[in-house]
Amino acid sequence: MSADRRPGDGPVTMADVARLAGVSPATVSRYLNGGKVGERIGEDVRRAVDQLGYRPNLVARGLRKQVASVWACVIPDIENPFFTSMVRGVEDVARPLRYSVVLANTDEDPATEADYLQMVVAQRMAGVIISPTRQSTDVSHLQQAGIQVVCVDREVSQPTDAVLVNSAAAARQATEHLIAAGCTRIACVTGRADTTVGAERLRGYREALLAAGRRLDGQLEHHCDFHAESAHAATSSLLRLPEPPDGIFVANNQMTLGVLRALQEAGQRVPQDVAVAGFDDLPWWALSAPTVTAVAQPTYQMGRAAGEMLAARLAGDRQPPRARYLDAVLVRRQSSRLGGVVDAPDLALPPLPVTAGFAPSTTPSTTSSATPSTTGAPHAR
Repeated sequence: MSADRRPGDGPVTMADVARLAGVSPATVSRYLNGGKVGERIGEDVRRAVDQLGYRPNLVARGLRKQVASVWACVIPDIENPFFTSMVRGVEDVARPLRYSVVLANTDEDPATEADYLQMVVAQRMAGVIISPTRQSTDVSHLQQAGIQVVCVDREVSQPTDAVLVNSAAAARQATEHLIAAGCTRIACVTGRADTTVGAERLRGYREALLAAGRRLDGQLEHHCDFHAESAHAATSSLLRLPEPPDGIFVANNQMTLGVLRALQEAGQRVPQDVAVAGFDDLPWWALSAPTVTAVAQPTYQMGRAAGEMLAARLAGDRQPPRARYLDAVLVRRQSSRLGGVVDAPDLALPPLPVTAGFAPSTTPSTTSSATPSTTGAPHAR
């Protein structure tokens, strides 16, 4: 250690290295960044770095270059296996390209999301992969700052790259499956109306009913917050109707847990009394009793595709924003066989988490036969 420094003096700086090596800080910076310096000078700088134990501030270096080596992955629910699998796909693209991935969990809260996006701008990260809390989420300040944005699973109103599945088509297929199983009153427990997936999965459900010549009933449509407890409350409300449903389509995996819990607590057997089809497959759906019918999304592949789109943008791709659609598959299992018998113990469900501040809502209208709106570009819903 230099005689000018004592233990406790704080982190070693580039100026300390320069002083000990007898060169300017600019020369030290040039050496550390691979620039040309004389052989003797380079050896002096190297010895000073070793003697002082200097470690470059990689974040600060990225900021000075205006190109950080970090991607932000902003997701709404870190506890949902859908998003953890997706993030793995992103990381598997980022790591070989020498990018790090920072994970931000918004918990479906727009204010938290806005704070994280401001942090991305402040730290000048290279890019963002985001599953937004709302379609109205504003990413224009990121784009104006030159930060690349890719949406995954959900979209925003501004033009951005996106990786999606056709949620409406998959929801329609799941609802048609319940119709074919013999369900006469099918409910829909979907996500928030101000998210593209919440709106699109409701649209697919409605399209299936209308195509089968059935009327829409707003009492059977509930908007929830994508969490189990709100779906539990919605299902309890559905079971109190004078004519409760004999089939339920559920718009994500966490809400499916809430629906199954409510049915179990009410003594309603699945699928003998109520058939259930969900969205987003889970590994344990195939092991439960009954096994659970669900739309399986290619979650890992969605993450990889989003990472590849972001990497292409950072490599200079300047094409107009585009959406990439991946295929979802309906996996038919026991829970959707209305009236069927399952020779196995009831599904053992975990306790519901507690998330305050959201009450499920039904669709305002009670009956309708109008075809739902399908306006808007396919990847700017």
